[in-house]
Amino acid sequence: MKVAIAKYAWSGRERLGLLRLRDDAIVLHAMRWPDGIRDPVAVDPPNETVSQEEIEQALALIDRMTQDDLEGPEFTDTYTDALAEIIEAKREEKPLPEAPEPEEPGKVLDLMAALNESVQQAKVSRGEDADVHEMPKKTAAKKQPAKKTAAKKTTARRLRSA
Repeated sequence: MKVAIAKYAWSGRERLGLLRLRDDAIVLHAMRWPDGIRDPVAVDPPNETVSQEEIEQALALIDRMTQDDLEGPEFTDTYTDALAEIIEAKREEKPLPEAPEPEEPGKVLDLMAALNESVQQAKVSRGEDADVHEMPKKTAAKKQPAKKTAAKKTTARRLRSA
């Protein structure tokens, strides 16, 4: 089997890759430059002992979080589907599809009111007086115009072509 080593640009950097044929496709395997490879000793974790109970808890957590069925709306790539619809509409010179309306509008949160409420709750929990007063409004300082400086004389030089 023949392979080729290639340089290519990706994310604004020059990269190194290995090209090979697999069935009817050219496959690119990303490789690393020598300065991008760390010594395995630097990433080797220290020798730790793990109890049987910790192993059993880890396995139970993995079993609880494992999901065999990868079907459903949370596993649907809606962006790619919408992009494909737009490309198809442009290809056939049809009007672009309408963007779906969000199911429920986003809530606008008043951050200052939330902060005041949080401060009141903290003071009440400490047993302090819970009166919160409005912050004084800042007044913008009036900017003074920049001083004009005398223009410097410059001499024009002629560039000669060789």
